[in-house]
Amino acid sequence: MDLLAVFEQYLKTEKKASENTVSSYMRDVQQFASSMDKQRIPLTEVMHADVERYCEALVHNGKSAATVTRAMASVKSFYTCLQKTGYAGANPARSVATAKVERKLPQILSGKEVELFLAQPSGADLKGVRDRAMLELLYATGIRVSELIGLQMEDINLDGGFLRCCAKGKERIIPLYPAAVRALRDYMKKVRPQLIEDASEHVLFVNMTGEPMSRQGFWKLVKYYQEKAGISKEITPHTLRHSFAAHLLENGADLHSIQEMLGHADISSTQIYSQLVNQKIKNVYNRAHPRA
Repeated sequence: MDLLAVFEQYLKTEKKASENTVSSYMRDVQQFASSMDKQRIPLTEVMHADVERYCEALVHNGKSAATVTRAMASVKSFYTCLQKTGYAGANPARSVATAKVERKLPQILSGKEVELFLAQPSGADLKGVRDRAMLELLYATGIRVSELIGLQMEDINLDGGFLRCCAKGKERIIPLYPAAVRALRDYMKKVRPQLIEDASEHVLFVNMTGEPMSRQGFWKLVKYYQEKAGISKEITPHTLRHSFAAHLLENGADLHSIQEMLGHADISSTQIYSQLVNQKIKNVYNRAHPRA
């Protein structure tokens, strides 16, 4: 039995993990399996001490604390899968201690920087109209890039002013502010019909040859407009997601509503934005208070 294939199927079907998550976990577990194979230790006979030695070897080889922690999470998940499917009786990675990782606060854009960035696509040509729609939609909803490029035409309700996003087997409805609705309407009604060659194509965003937009293509688009705007901060597609959440929190949104819109399974993933806002307030206080 190919245990790695069992794990991959488990991630895709039971955990409903994204393509990127599956790729990352499989890479980690394949490296672990290769190490065990070199030591002639069958994966079903791995002991706690074997996993501890593997963890120590990663640290010794200069892997960062974050990399080691992620690798151990992958191995733990692998053995959880084997337990559930009856291929292992215990999880040898369950209590392996990894280096504590300091969780860095995400970088966000200020309100003025967002306005500057979103204003970069000129809207004077097909590409500009499409690009503005994509960027406005990303900041309006905080969805992930994989969700953005996976949107279908039927996921957008222009009259209602919302989109429907499905990920990991769950559906969430996210409102759209008026500027995003206008940008989407311009793209969907005037531009997209000129780009697609196959009328049966339902994906919302396509490249200039009518093919579905890729992650790499959108990444390049973001970097291009960052340089055009002259913004020194490093902007990635996730920067707009972080900015969306932090700006909502700053303006009075509650954490549970933000969690729902972001699609976080655990509220702890959303609470980092509270730390971010609190840190911003502290910085303002230290700069502005005469006795600070």
